[in-house]
Amino acid sequence: MLAAGLSFVGVTGIVRYLGTELPAAQSAFVRFAWGAVFLLPALGPLLRNGLPAGTAGPVLWRGAAHTIAVICWFYAMARLPVAEVTAIGYLNPVLVTLGAALFFGERLAARRLIAVGVAMLGALVILRPGLREVLPGHLAQLGAAVAFAASYLIAKRLSGRLPAAAVVALLSLAVTAALAPLAAAVWVPMTPAQTGWLGLVAAFATFGHYAMQRAFGAAPLTVTQPVTFLQLVWATLLGWAAFGEAADPWVLAGGGMIIAAVSFIAWREARLNRGPVTPAVNAAKV
Repeated sequence: MLAAGLSFVGVTGIVRYLGTELPAAQSAFVRFAWGAVFLLPALGPLLRNGLPAGTAGPVLWRGAAHTIAVICWFYAMARLPVAEVTAIGYLNPVLVTLGAALFFGERLAARRLIAVGVAMLGALVILRPGLREVLPGHLAQLGAAVAFAASYLIAKRLSGRLPAAAVVALLSLAVTAALAPLAAAVWVPMTPAQTGWLGLVAAFATFGHYAMQRAFGAAPLTVTQPVTFLQLVWATLLGWAAFGEAADPWVLAGGGMIIAAVSFIAWREARLNRGPVTPAVNAAKV
């Protein structure tokens, strides 16, 4: 999970470095086109055998939601400090929790509601509406958080019907196809260096997702989840060292509130799903 976090910070750093010279739709398209190339081995068997019945619709809907999310994220990342984008991005699991309750009927207990409220308050601490100008980049990153949450909720539905590698590969293919006309409409000439940097973005992102999946298989969420929040530390250090971005105490405080809320939700979920360690008193008696 530590390797995954460093990989994702590498993604944000490169996109921040590329800045606003390329339109967000074009940058996102090139990144996902590279990703589709990396995932071709996983697509081959799926394209030969076809999709299981009832999965084409969710795949397309997920592709649409993820397309909106990545365009918003690329737009925000090119315009906001690295740490600020990272901190707002921590809203994703909170929104997934809300979506699971609204659309999948999962129970939302009082403790979870309090945790969600703390996370939303953390987002307000970061944005500080009324105390400073809320920029289009902030709104874009909030939109990205909502759209990413929708994508993850649809992925949850697909996970029981398709292998994990197939779900990821189909996402790359769908997003690349959806972004193609949007990128073509705003296309500007690219240098080989820009193309290479976006290829590196795809490599970091692909490895990050792979490392994260390995971590999920090796340890419970209560162990892996807190490690992901080191990303805020890495992002703050990267912003300071590479781009001269001063650490904003309000961003760190708000991010800390969101981190605490998400950590509580993960811990509570693990406690509820934990089975008994030893058998009950009468369990072994005939």
